[in-house]
Amino acid sequence: MYPTSSSPLPTYRDRVVDHEIPAVLKAARAVLIEGPKACGKTWTGQRFARSEVFLEERPDLWGIATQATGLLLDGATPRLLDEWQRVPDLWHLVRAACDRRGLPGQFILTGSAVPTDELTRHSGAGRISRVRMRPMSLYEMGLSAGEVSVGEMLEGFETWECPVVEASLDVPELVAAACRGGWPQFIDFPLEDAMRQVRSYVDNICRVDVSVVDGVRRSPERVMRLMQSLARNVANHVGFDKLAQETEGQTPLNRGTVRTYMETLSRLFVVEDLPAWNVHLRSRGRLLKAPKRHFVDPSLAPAALGVGPRRYLEDLNAFGFLLESMAVRDLRVYAQAHDASVYYYRDYGGLEVDAVIEARDGRWIAAEVKLGGSEAIDQGAAALLKLRDRVTERRAARLARLLVITGGRYSYVRPDGVAVVPLAVLGP
Repeated sequence: MYPTSSSPLPTYRDRVVDHEIPAVLKAARAVLIEGPKACGKTWTGQRFARSEVFLEERPDLWGIATQATGLLLDGATPRLLDEWQRVPDLWHLVRAACDRRGLPGQFILTGSAVPTDELTRHSGAGRISRVRMRPMSLYEMGLSAGEVSVGEMLEGFETWECPVVEASLDVPELVAAACRGGWPQFIDFPLEDAMRQVRSYVDNICRVDVSVVDGVRRSPERVMRLMQSLARNVANHVGFDKLAQETEGQTPLNRGTVRTYMETLSRLFVVEDLPAWNVHLRSRGRLLKAPKRHFVDPSLAPAALGVGPRRYLEDLNAFGFLLESMAVRDLRVYAQAHDASVYYYRDYGGLEVDAVIEARDGRWIAAEVKLGGSEAIDQGAAALLKLRDRVTERRAARLARLLVITGGRYSYVRPDGVAVVPLAVLGP
């Protein structure tokens, strides 16, 4: 169920973007909060709005936007226009209203799909600022106290000291958290009920959303097979050809169909691939530029495959990839709070680092994700140290921290300077 203007809202849980939106509203005439359905955009938008229109509830307005501008745009500001993409003309109307009023903080738009007309969206430049919202991180869910701060690592450089703390989650609890996902409305459900809701969410993506987003009818069964192929390859480098080969069924998918479906899932913010880090190396080794495949939330993988915690506890190698995907979700949330982005590194020599967090001024953190065990942590630390040695001196000077993120219980610093930090103690 999605919140409506007439239904009571659950207790609001603070989100990391809560600090970002007011700052944007002070400078921009409007803010667009975009992200997947059910990640909490509406609830967050309501928190900062003084009036609101819920377009999912007002299909009577969809076809008459240009004749009913007052019903849509007039009201106390900031005015929330929820699921604005239902009325594509709204983009032009909001832009014109922003120009006419000439004041900041006029509108909050929320959207769970990217319209097909990119030129229309770009026409908001200088008027409408975007804020990306994702499902909740462990910190936002209250499963991490956030004692180890990404922001403090970026700010502290060599002066930062890793606190020695104990994580509140063990491996079975991390598995449960990954299968539950970061969906606000399911957060207090019993685990089995939450997982059932996520499976229903995936089914709705396949049956409805991928066709509604641009009016092109697509086969739910074929979309589901692609989702399952993505789930088996989460946190891995896999091209369209391999994804097509791994989709089973009477009508196999081809490369072109996979590409089209992937673009649609990206526009729905269901898939959020991790791009490669653009780095200058001392060596001339070529870098791998293909993205790593990730869902916007790790729970979508077990939901697509129809499996639960028991399966991952029986196959910890598979859970290692799901843990990496959960870490990427959380790092993206924390990095955004500090105007930073998340990438991965891999070269053709075989060196790979799971995540690189880079701020706009060049400060960066490199992180390997390991489930646990001294041997795995040693391997992660060795990869991080190799990366440090391969970057240019200028890049090395901006290195804030090398980090092995684990499913373990304790944070500490190794003799080689690499910090070992459980995912369940990270925060913004």
